[in-house]
Amino acid sequence: MTPLVSIIMGSTSDMPVMEKACNFLNDMQIPFEVNALSAHRTPDAVEAFAKGAKDRGIKVIIAAAGMAAALPGVIAASTTLPVIGVPIKGMLDGLDAMLSIIQMPPGIPVATVGVNGAMNAAILAVEMIALCDEEVAQKVAAYKATLGQKIEKANKDLAEIKYEYKCN
Repeated sequence: MTPLVSIIMGSTSDMPVMEKACNFLNDMQIPFEVNALSAHRTPDAVEAFAKGAKDRGIKVIIAAAGMAAALPGVIAASTTLPVIGVPIKGMLDGLDAMLSIIQMPPGIPVATVGVNGAMNAAILAVEMIALCDEEVAQKVAAYKATLGQKIEKANKDLAEIKYEYKCN
């Protein structure tokens, strides 16, 4: 299999957060890869990765980073592929990472999800791939259809909870 999505994290300590993205891509049967690269500790490797990703068949890059969170922007500077940044909660509850990722200069866009939002990053990546792949588009539509069912079930469960003054 050739990976379509590349998940890059600044450290393997980010894996507990990024595991949600891996699980979603796996469930959607989207081939992906996972690697650790650091914008500050392995800058040459980050640049080589970003410059070679498109030629290897990658369609979307999900880059996770905490604190200074330079990784998504550094990758975006060296590729024309879409990059989705995932700010990792660390210091300042992840606000520092989020601000580092969303404040990109003109010409170097990075789509940014919420702090620890790996699942949304994976969904967004699959939606991007679905633009050119009808089978993937159908899988995304089927997944999104289940979201309403979860809320309907939650309301049924809440209806079973009894209080003396509860009206529903």
